[in-house]
Amino acid sequence: MPRQPGLAPDAVSIIEFYPPYNDELAFISLEGFSHIHVIFLFDKVEYTKFRPKVRPPRLGGNVSVGVFATRSPFRPNRLGLSIVKLNKVIREKGKVRLEVSGADLVDGTPIIDIKPYIPFVDSVPDAIGGFASIPPVQYEVVFKDDLDKVLLQALGQRRFEAVVQTLSQDPRPAYKDETDSKDYCAKLYNVDVHFKVVDSNIIVHQVIVNKGELSC
Repeated sequence: MPRQPGLAPDAVSIIEFYPPYNDELAFISLEGFSHIHVIFLFDKVEYTKFRPKVRPPRLGGNVSVGVFATRSPFRPNRLGLSIVKLNKVIREKGKVRLEVSGADLVDGTPIIDIKPYIPFVDSVPDAIGGFASIPPVQYEVVFKDDLDKVLLQALGQRRFEAVVQTLSQDPRPAYKDETDSKDYCAKLYNVDVHFKVVDSNIIVHQVIVNKGELSC
């Protein structure tokens, strides 16, 4: 998945609501907002005790800072917050789903709540971002042996773009550097993408399209 919301704008997701929260009345006027806050649960995190310091990927995974100065999933309540683009409100048979783009969530992530993004309240143009003041470096994604065509045929244009955007953020563990020549595999949609990093390029050298369980 993308490291932060909005970094893979072509990653389209559906937020589903269970009764009684999928009542159409609860979504009246939501179409007037272009973006929403999504409050969710890091349900894949094994949390047993409070960890006051963590090692954020942004600092290379080798520097410890306070957990409340990060967006680490290893937090006391395991709550996460992302801003995503609201593409459309889907109404079917009196029930509602939301199509959003740019989410950084694993499939099946429990959503706690959503709230509209209000620009004049939520946007702070002169805010200071601490150790994350500038956007992350984007790697060039290079496909060997026309594997981009294989991926495009398997996924379609938009999902293909989402995969490229995700790979460009370097999915490796944060402490890896340019001397790392290990082969990595990313599970994206229904494909396994095998890649290496060479001279700040993500080199995709194998793509396996899966119809069942992923292999990597």
